[in-house]
Amino acid sequence: MAASPGQALPLWRQLQATARLVAAVEAGRSLSAELAQVDAPLRPGAQALSFHALRWLGLARALRARLARRAPPPAVDALLCTSLALAQPADGAPYEAFTLVDQAVEAAKRDRVLRPHAAFINACLRRFLRERAALTAAVLHDPAARWNHPRWWVERLRRDHPEHWQAILSAAQHAAPMDLRVNPRRASVADVCARLAQQGAGVRALGGAALRLERPRAVQDLPGFAAGELSVQSATAQRAAPLLLEGCADVAAPRVLDACAAPGGKTAHLLELRADARVTALEIDPARSARIGETLARLGLHADVRVADAADVPSWWQGERYDAILLDAPCSASGIVSRHPDVRWLRRESDLAQLAARQDRLLQALWPLLRPGGQLLYCTCSVFAQEGRERIESFLARHSDALPCPSPGHILPSAAGLAPGLGDNAVCEDGFYYALLRKRLD
Repeated sequence: MAASPGQALPLWRQLQATARLVAAVEAGRSLSAELAQVDAPLRPGAQALSFHALRWLGLARALRARLARRAPPPAVDALLCTSLALAQPADGAPYEAFTLVDQAVEAAKRDRVLRPHAAFINACLRRFLRERAALTAAVLHDPAARWNHPRWWVERLRRDHPEHWQAILSAAQHAAPMDLRVNPRRASVADVCARLAQQGAGVRALGGAALRLERPRAVQDLPGFAAGELSVQSATAQRAAPLLLEGCADVAAPRVLDACAAPGGKTAHLLELRADARVTALEIDPARSARIGETLARLGLHADVRVADAADVPSWWQGERYDAILLDAPCSASGIVSRHPDVRWLRRESDLAQLAARQDRLLQALWPLLRPGGQLLYCTCSVFAQEGRERIESFLARHSDALPCPSPGHILPSAAGLAPGLGDNAVCEDGFYYALLRKRLD
């Protein structure tokens, strides 16, 4: 039964929806795709609760294993693990523990499949409340429970970033900030900040075109969004376009390739910074390619958008070399798990080798398309060395005409108060890897 306008949805209904989302992720399905199928009135609450639940799923799984000798059926397990995860105090537990238990049992009673297991769920959760400290202490030896990431993920980070792995994992437990990018063709940073402040939004400028909101807001509530004055893009991702275009400062109407362009944020940023740039934007997926066009239309920008596999050069290239190439390569997305908490549970360690092979294929295919003296920016939103430093070291070993230029390398995820050296004015970063390469002159 749908809620009446203005009527608050009961928690048991939100728990049912959240548990189904958690079960879908456990079955290997994307949270974003599953959220799109949730009834509109339930969606905001289910999204917030599922994000929290997935951030604490490692501990919840370990606790459930202590509370039940045998794993219950998947739907029961999902509701039980969801409830245990929501009881964890990430940025403040969303509900008081006894209320959560009561409503979890209610959610079971009101579901035909779960109803026979309501007493079991009640018994497990009541025991958790009674023995919480002891049960939690008993499972924290397990890295997946301690850090709420798969064991292989934790071990990789310890190897790749021995001084920062704990800060990276801790940052993933906090909600990512909402960053904006101002379109200088249509507005100034100062004007956008002033209008947001008039609406009561806490906002601060981060440098360049980047702004950070104190609290996330719906895009339709952002003044100037519909008019193309600003876009949603993380401050870390906003480094790409300026870094690539620095090498084109003296080139009139530079030819630029954005090789893996969807959803179009970096394509748009390139055009916002260089009105004369001739940008080709490629995307292999037709639906995602359509999003690039929608993004550019809202911002009043134009690029040559094509549905194509960037690595299949003969299918789309017309023979003229580029002054600059942006390769935002497909990757594990391990650097943005604070924004997409399902990624940590969907990825398998074997995915990294497959992704690395794809990244190598793209680098190999695109390098000949760059003119001598031109620059290629390779980037991934990954924290793993296999998708960053190791790819570029391998590429440089095979290409004597490639010169490394100053660039950030690995930018590691951070959250204020968790990462070393961060003060009140620090910018909390997503995890990215940036490598800028210049082709030797003939």
